[in-house]
Amino acid sequence: MSSQLSEKAKQLIPKAKIMGFKRWKSSDSDEILQIFQQADDQGRYLTDLELTRIEAFSPERSSAVKKAKILREKADLIVNYAREKVLTTYPEITELGGTLYPPERAEACWRDFWHFLRCITYAIAGNSPQFTSQEGLENMQLLYQELQVPLDAMICGLKNLKTYSLQQFNPEEQQELAPYFDHLISHLACTNVF
Repeated sequence: MSSQLSEKAKQLIPKAKIMGFKRWKSSDSDEILQIFQQADDQGRYLTDLELTRIEAFSPERSSAVKKAKILREKADLIVNYAREKVLTTYPEITELGGTLYPPERAEACWRDFWHFLRCITYAIAGNSPQFTSQEGLENMQLLYQELQVPLDAMICGLKNLKTYSLQQFNPEEQQELAPYFDHLISHLACTNVF
């Protein structure tokens, strides 16, 4: 497979977005939405200062903000766990001829896991379990199809992001947080383009 991106892929990349902040407009102030949008535009997790500001605007989110911070602080461990589970489930995926070969393809996959978890932390801190952009995910699915990304491996990774993330919390908190992961898993898996 060529490492050159097709024109179609280049056009889809900026459109392939997970977050759907338009849905949040009715429940959040513009200032809070701006905090989330800026972090998402920069492709990074929320900072401690931003989480503190969100909590100050919306004290009822204190518990959710703390959970998002725990996941942010453990993101590398969580992503590594998911990566190892994908490699165990699909042992030949990164070998010559595998769907995540050459190594740059695998690295892009692991980076997507990091971004999936990042977006889930936004949803948790924003108390918004229905957080995805339908149009953005459709474009992501088309991009994955164009790049021949193995959706089964991506879903496996997402499920393992969920598993290891939830292990950081008590059973009651796990029940509270599971829908955020399930939402993204179901929306990424539910497509007719693959």
